[in-house]
Amino acid sequence: MSSTYLSVFVMLVVAAAFIGGLYLLNRATSVEAKPIENLPFLSGWIPEEHALSRYHSRFYPLTMIFLAFDVEMLFMYPWAVVAADSGIEAVMEMFIFLGVLMAGVLWAWREGALRWV
Repeated sequence: MSSTYLSVFVMLVVAAAFIGGLYLLNRATSVEAKPIENLPFLSGWIPEEHALSRYHSRFYPLTMIFLAFDVEMLFMYPWAVVAADSGIEAVMEMFIFLGVLMAGVLWAWREGALRWV
């Protein structure tokens, strides 16, 4: 093993030992939390269910629509910078991409994903 790899390996072992030591120190010195300390302070309300409980299924299509628009912006910002240099081909590609996303939004609208009542 070369000296470069040996020094990296030693550093990884030292880092793992340090993190493990901090973890064990925390486990040894921590006190048990009191239930009253876990309640909201001066604002909010007492939780009625666990934080990781299931969401209503109507939120999933809305999340997919949000991700579609988020991905759209992810591709449109760099495209806007190079659209003038790339010519009509880049413009047509973006309109095709936007058309596919619009078809997804229209499908979600038809399925009632945007209806909240």
